[in-house]
Amino acid sequence: MPFLDRNRRADAPSAAPPASPSAPPPAPPTEDPEELIPLPWYAHADALAAVALWKMARRLPGLVTQAMRLAWQASRRDTTLAIGLNLAAGVLTALGLLATTGVATALLATGPTPDRLRASLPALSLVAGATAARSGLTSAAGWAQARLTPQVTAVVEWRLYDLTTSVELSAFDDAGFADDMERASTRGTDSAAMLTDHVVDFITGLVGLAAVGVTLTVLHPLLLPLLVVAALPVGWAAVRSARQRYLSLHQRVTRRRRVWMLQHLMANRQTAAEVRANTMAGFLLNRYRRVVAVETAADLDVVRQQTLTRLAGAALGGLATTGVYVVLGALILRGAVPLAAAATAVLALQHGGGAMRILIMAANGLYEDGLYFADYTGFLQRAAERRPAADQPAPDRFTEIALDRVSFHYPEAERPAVDEVSLSVRRGQTIALVGENGSGKTSLARLIAALYRPDSGQIRWDGRDVSDADPEQLRQHIGVITQEYWHWPFTARTNIVIGRHTRADGDPPVFEAARAADAHQMIVDLPNGYHTLLDRMFAGGHELSGGQWQRLAAARGFYREPALLICDEPSASLDARAEHAIFQQLRTGREHQAIVLITHRLANIRHADLIYVLHEGRVVEQGTHGELMSAGGTYAELFELQASGYLAGTGQPDRA
Repeated sequence: MPFLDRNRRADAPSAAPPASPSAPPPAPPTEDPEELIPLPWYAHADALAAVALWKMARRLPGLVTQAMRLAWQASRRDTTLAIGLNLAAGVLTALGLLATTGVATALLATGPTPDRLRASLPALSLVAGATAARSGLTSAAGWAQARLTPQVTAVVEWRLYDLTTSVELSAFDDAGFADDMERASTRGTDSAAMLTDHVVDFITGLVGLAAVGVTLTVLHPLLLPLLVVAALPVGWAAVRSARQRYLSLHQRVTRRRRVWMLQHLMANRQTAAEVRANTMAGFLLNRYRRVVAVETAADLDVVRQQTLTRLAGAALGGLATTGVYVVLGALILRGAVPLAAAATAVLALQHGGGAMRILIMAANGLYEDGLYFADYTGFLQRAAERRPAADQPAPDRFTEIALDRVSFHYPEAERPAVDEVSLSVRRGQTIALVGENGSGKTSLARLIAALYRPDSGQIRWDGRDVSDADPEQLRQHIGVITQEYWHWPFTARTNIVIGRHTRADGDPPVFEAARAADAHQMIVDLPNGYHTLLDRMFAGGHELSGGQWQRLAAARGFYREPALLICDEPSASLDARAEHAIFQQLRTGREHQAIVLITHRLANIRHADLIYVLHEGRVVEQGTHGELMSAGGTYAELFELQASGYLAGTGQPDRA
């Protein structure tokens, strides 16, 4: 989500006390706190700032090609209509302008006025017909162009989300990947539709300019280059102002994400209670004002730079336009251009100025949105590289999964989360992973679940190394029940069915999975039972408690009926009765499954076939409950600490 901040820098302390809600925004700080410093992956912004205008012009053909290819993939018919109708309109523009010369010649000829009017009628009819036809063609081209926008947007968004849902999970632990995805999913996807829009406008302006060019060349060859020279200052200003804005936004993406994050924290149902309970409003508002002050100063600086650039371009453009009309006057005085043709030249210059403005604005838009679109295409390339390779099909079943000296690092982590771990789990067997927080239990479970790939070592299914197997196919045999579940905004039934959405065996398995998780009666008691929408954002939506949501997550895992079921703190939010039901279900009726169980409530794993104790990513003890208690190591210490809390005051001996 856009507001998530994956910047791993520590928040800088603030010496100033929280401002009252009614206090005015403070002045921008003289120095950015550590969290606002631009990060290293924005280093290429300086290189972009140094790009010359001619290099930008060199990029235009490539951008036009990219946009046309994208538009063609979205809709061949609408692309053909938008371009073809604009070309036809350009032909009619040239025809109408040239016909204007005939009208002016007839009207400026000698003789009675009625005769001159009658003589001008054929040319005048041609001008009127060409103008009307051109207007119709332009409207039709606009219709086709408008149809392209949503179709292009649909194509680029599908490509983006096809990759974001299939890249390896470890990509989301990379702060640079998060920023790349932020740029691609916001302005990057929007820029694709705008890019195709600008290309059509660019072609429209180019066709209009070509029509004027033909007319001016016929009247006098010197007029065309003068028109181009007059438009260059405006084009320079437009391109430069676009670059200034892009570079500013590119450098500030992390800070803008922090603003969005703070906005979300201050206006969110999930955080509202804690904000009030901890009286955090002043703290959050103070941080928000501080970051927004820096962001506002940056916005104002961009406005100042762009205004100065546009003023310079407008001034130079005005001087150049004046020069064009001075040259035209001189040509008339010398007789190089007849008076009738001069009238047409004035109209052509005005029309050419409009076409040139369309062309320049489109080129400006192409360049600016091309930069954002490059963020999108660049992210697609990098994300594609992080899509797991699937060279071989996955096994269709397994009897045993074995890990051999498996290690795994998170990006930028100093030590491995999993360090040379070897273990195995067989169908019909339950193993448990035990350890203090940060010992590597969840990371190890995710490796077993094929959510992460090990940096070293092997994971073998019935002796076969599955490092080159399709992870999506591997995960078809695996189910995960975790405490980090999402509140899916669907009905209660759909929240269970998405555990294996390809099943088509009706409601009984859904009810059975809900009963196994002690969730059936809870769902039946909802306003619309299994068809109750579980999100208050929608009319008639209903919200569940944390424990009720966890029961649904467990039911989803049971409905999946996987060969390997991984339960990572599946009862963290459950009451004692629901917790008992979950673990009773895990202990019975699961003879054909392999189960990996993670829980801090050690009484629930006494019956596991094998218990692995982890510390700092390594297995330090392993054995059955009885063996580990007899060994008197870490497991025995943790178990007796928990047991002492239950035995205290009961008259039973407190061995701890």
